[in-house]
Amino acid sequence: MQPGGSPDITPAPIFDIMQSYQKTAALKAAVELGVFGAIGEGAHDVASIAKKCSSSERGIRILCDFLTIHGLLTKQGTSYQNAPSTAVFLDPRSPACLASITQFLGNPMLVNEFQQLTTIVREGHTTLPGEGSVEPENPIWVQFAEAMAPLMATMAGPFAEIALQGKSGPIKVLDIAAGHGLFGIHVAKRNPEARITALDWRIVLDVAHRNAKKEGLDGRYDLLPGSAFKVEFGGPYDLVLLTNFLHHFDVPTCTDLLKKVRAATKPGGTVAILEFVPNEDRISPPQAASFSMMMLSSTPAGDAYTFSQLEGMLSEAGFRGAKLVRLGESPNSAVVATAA
Repeated sequence: MQPGGSPDITPAPIFDIMQSYQKTAALKAAVELGVFGAIGEGAHDVASIAKKCSSSERGIRILCDFLTIHGLLTKQGTSYQNAPSTAVFLDPRSPACLASITQFLGNPMLVNEFQQLTTIVREGHTTLPGEGSVEPENPIWVQFAEAMAPLMATMAGPFAEIALQGKSGPIKVLDIAAGHGLFGIHVAKRNPEARITALDWRIVLDVAHRNAKKEGLDGRYDLLPGSAFKVEFGGPYDLVLLTNFLHHFDVPTCTDLLKKVRAATKPGGTVAILEFVPNEDRISPPQAASFSMMMLSSTPAGDAYTFSQLEGMLSEAGFRGAKLVRLGESPNSAVVATAA
């Protein structure tokens, strides 16, 4: 406590925020060096871990202690173990391993923009050239499709259930900004008569097509390369998926796109949106609400939209009965509406 201060007032949160970059860098380094895999395979002391990771003992000792301090490892004496959540989500041997997300979330194009945040806040948009992260054919979305697929797989199944709303029999599905393709793929897996049209940049669709082939969907998985704002959708579709896409653009742009979606959707058909949806206070839940900062740093006008904002866009575009469905512990939520 500072002289004359309150025992409840401490600068600790300030220092924690100022030094958070160290946590990010430590996690990324541990993944790149293979620390969690080495420990999972039985290397528990500094010398053994260092040997498996082709690293200095001094560096490994300091890194492992730091990871222990922040809850990713445990330590007894001189022996390190993966923490329970680390063993599930960061050990490459685990089928639920999400370590690849560090490749996308740690991409220099995204991270370096935060060094310009004062300018970005002052001007209200990214300093990246052109359309920022959504510049046409940006290779970062290939990295997203490949690196983020393990994380997206955890919510693709629940989202597909919500999107289908019990629909069975032959249906046509348009998957806009398909990326890795997992959302459309899970719809097809749940409805064996669904035919999916995946729309994205050609270089990204290569990833989606590979994933569809792995699931045996090649005969009912079509590719539609190009910009969602320019390419003709075709249709009409029984279901349109819009997953983690609207947040890159401002409200008028999103509304215009939804009008285009409505024109390609059968009356009574469904649009299913996956988004980071903050509460109306725009500060909760923390992960969904914080996503606005990523959009400020990487796009000219994107944002994390509240349900009332999304409902307004959908209504103006010709959809009715919008519903919000939270996806468990995920920062993402589903919003579904019906074509009037």
